[in-house]
Amino acid sequence: MSYLERPQNRTADRQFIRKAMSVPLLEREQEQELAKRWRDKGDTSALHALVAPYMRLVISAATRYRHYGLPAGDLIQEGNVGLMQAAARFEPAREVRFSTYAMWWIRSAMQEYVLRNWSIVRTGTTAAQKSLFFNLRRLRARIEGGNTSADLDSGAKAEIARVLRVPLREVEDMNQRLQGPDRSLNAPLGEEGDAEWQDIVPDDGPNPEEIVTAAHDSLTRSAWVRSAVAELTPREQTIIRKRRLTEESQTLETLGQSLGISKERVRQIEQEALEKLRLAILRRAGDPSQIA
Repeated sequence: MSYLERPQNRTADRQFIRKAMSVPLLEREQEQELAKRWRDKGDTSALHALVAPYMRLVISAATRYRHYGLPAGDLIQEGNVGLMQAAARFEPAREVRFSTYAMWWIRSAMQEYVLRNWSIVRTGTTAAQKSLFFNLRRLRARIEGGNTSADLDSGAKAEIARVLRVPLREVEDMNQRLQGPDRSLNAPLGEEGDAEWQDIVPDDGPNPEEIVTAAHDSLTRSAWVRSAVAELTPREQTIIRKRRLTEESQTLETLGQSLGISKERVRQIEQEALEKLRLAILRRAGDPSQIA
């Protein structure tokens, strides 16, 4: 039996909810006074009095995210973190109700928790993707009259993309992800045999032969460049190395000052050296297509 399935833990959760819902709400003046005491004097009793009445907001928000398959107790804990963040950042001078301000932080904390734990694959890395993740089910239910089991047709996907202002491809990808849970690559394909899902996953990367060939070609091209550079004059080599063969290339003006020539003359020498290199490498490669 897991932690959350134990009767004593379920009882503790119910007791916490009943206690939180029984705390009376605050008037605007009370919120302002408590927030000022906490902000200006660090009065922890004022902090407790400020956040306790609004734990009901945490519980209410947790019910909205329960269909993502995460423990309600964990959602409430994350919501409480958001509530405390709101208390730490609340500015009484702005004349905004603390409950309104806190609700944003509570939802934000819960959404981040859902995105981190709903799947082992990171979901919703942009604001548009987060909006799509949390609104796709609602829009599906509205478009399809409450039926969320059938797959979306092209018209429904286009409508969701228009409403949420996201690319159609993102709607298709997110809908596919929400249709099924994560599956281990080591899960068996069937009841019989030793085959696993990873055995049928295609590998789009290069095969060993292609890797070895690419490495060999790279070494060959590097050797061509080294031998071609060796044919240049010392000044040409200096300019090419400092302009083309370093991560932070020097400017024409800087090179001109160090070599005692104008930056226009540096540019001319560089162009002449590049043409020499091209011809030298062509002699070695034979086929121009081998240089790419």
